[in-house]
Amino acid sequence: MEGQNQKSIERVVSQRAMQMGNSFPCQICVVGFLCGICLTSLFLADFTSFGTFKFGPISFSTMSSMPNSSGNSSPHVNPNIVAGADCNFKFKETESLFDNNEKVSLLYSAWSAVLTKSSSGVNKYLKKHGINGSSLPYAPHFENCKVKTQLYRNLDKPAGNLNLPPWTSWKGFLDTLPVDASNEHINILRHQAVSEGAYPPWIAGSDEENYPLTRKVQRDIWIHQHPLNCSDPNVKFLVTDWERLPGFGIGAQIAGMCGLLGISINEGRVLVTNYYNRADHDACKGSSRSSWSCYFFPETSLECRERAFELMKSEEALSKGIVTTKESYTSKHIWAGPTPRKWGDPWKYLQPTTDINGSLIASHKKMDRRWWRAQAVRYLMRFATEYTCNLMNEARHAAFGKLAAAMVLQSIAGDWPKESSEKKRSDIEKYVWSNHKPWVPRPLLSMHVRMGDKACEMKVVEFEEYMQLADRIRRHFPYLNNIWISTEMQDVIDKTREYPKWNFHYTKVRRQRRTNMSMAEYEASLGRETSTNYPLVNFLMAADSDFFVGVLGSTWSFLIDGMRNTGGKVMSGYLSVNKDRFW
Repeated sequence: MEGQNQKSIERVVSQRAMQMGNSFPCQICVVGFLCGICLTSLFLADFTSFGTFKFGPISFSTMSSMPNSSGNSSPHVNPNIVAGADCNFKFKETESLFDNNEKVSLLYSAWSAVLTKSSSGVNKYLKKHGINGSSLPYAPHFENCKVKTQLYRNLDKPAGNLNLPPWTSWKGFLDTLPVDASNEHINILRHQAVSEGAYPPWIAGSDEENYPLTRKVQRDIWIHQHPLNCSDPNVKFLVTDWERLPGFGIGAQIAGMCGLLGISINEGRVLVTNYYNRADHDACKGSSRSSWSCYFFPETSLECRERAFELMKSEEALSKGIVTTKESYTSKHIWAGPTPRKWGDPWKYLQPTTDINGSLIASHKKMDRRWWRAQAVRYLMRFATEYTCNLMNEARHAAFGKLAAAMVLQSIAGDWPKESSEKKRSDIEKYVWSNHKPWVPRPLLSMHVRMGDKACEMKVVEFEEYMQLADRIRRHFPYLNNIWISTEMQDVIDKTREYPKWNFHYTKVRRQRRTNMSMAEYEASLGRETSTNYPLVNFLMAADSDFFVGVLGSTWSFLIDGMRNTGGKVMSGYLSVNKDRFW
């Protein structure tokens, strides 16, 4: 019965459409008549299904699957309805220069130009594609690296005659908001906030969301590394290169430097780092070449660095121990020396947040080292440089740029880029919202899958076991869909296709296809720049992710866990696929 009714309706529609061609104004009548037919169809369908005049609910998901899904066009009509009509009328859709997918690609490409081209190159590119540069939509996954780095510089040097930077209760760019210079009351309050010792701005979250004493320890390390007068005869130094043996990965290099920073704290010395082989490439420009300062802010002030290098030329300073080097200490002292006791034993009351086989690890014999390395790596990586900031922008854009473009295009009014207007940034955008972190799809789970030559150090766990832990997290947080995965093995990336219910994101880099290749050999095949940049991007993405799955036998996972536990993530926990060792 329902099929016969439907066929009858279609015949009526076809006949009426042709008859109206010569006798009525086509646009008004056809549209009006079809609306009536649609209402009649809904009525009949509901009536025949339920035997009642009550209309059932309308499913929006069904409606969105109709041909008109762009939201910018007039309703599509079945061409069979008007085919052969005597009138020349046809439904005219709004002519758009681009459909949704093309617009997403255009916006993505425009943002790509912003990342990779000079100002003149960007303007030329945008003009070529008919885009007004000042109306280019804001990219929520980008940071303004130049401005952000300048802000960091202000937060990493003493303010006026004080021995601390302007660390106040004002967040980020809000401290740069112009105020009336004659308002002495505001200036006094700011001065008071700094002099009373506000905590470092690179710590996110409260004391309860970090390892014990994190904010105080970070403040004290900064003060220790930035004496007021570096030329004071009482100031001593430890000058060291980063480890450069081929078998040492980035994680091992950082762990070794954490040990040297601990020695510096214990001996009352200012740590000064010198040659960093992984920054010895052309992308690190000028004085940052071969220096940690290519990627992160230097561990001490320029004045202290210059003073330390001056003392290195003095035999007397070396003989008297005013300056020491890495060679002054044994490997055991560097890697397993005493943890600084300046702050007591805060590791003794670490709360258990590490999960292995469904149980929390309450304590272990390396808790002091775990706590200290977390503090040391947090200090060494406290502020990213403009170069590292740009690397992160590029990585987020490659992974999330099209998602961001689609999201932005859905949110803006008008038919971009045809309909766009120049909008001046408001104060709240410049000084308040600019402090927010760049967008990534959240919640985000980071997963570090270590395999390959790591089998000679620990039991290697297959990717399926990592995913079992991911599923455990999602059972509690069912809205978790995104995984940022870092691994050196192409096989792991290939296996992600077996998990269609997850969205996987990762850096686009050539990976190993055989497990017997050493990490040193693999990194050499990538080149120094790539083999340094992509792991650091993965590290920072993992530190900022909402959840983390790793392996305790990996130094890299161990350090990521430390960065998370000093970055407001301690209550997110850490799920490990094994209980191989605690470093």
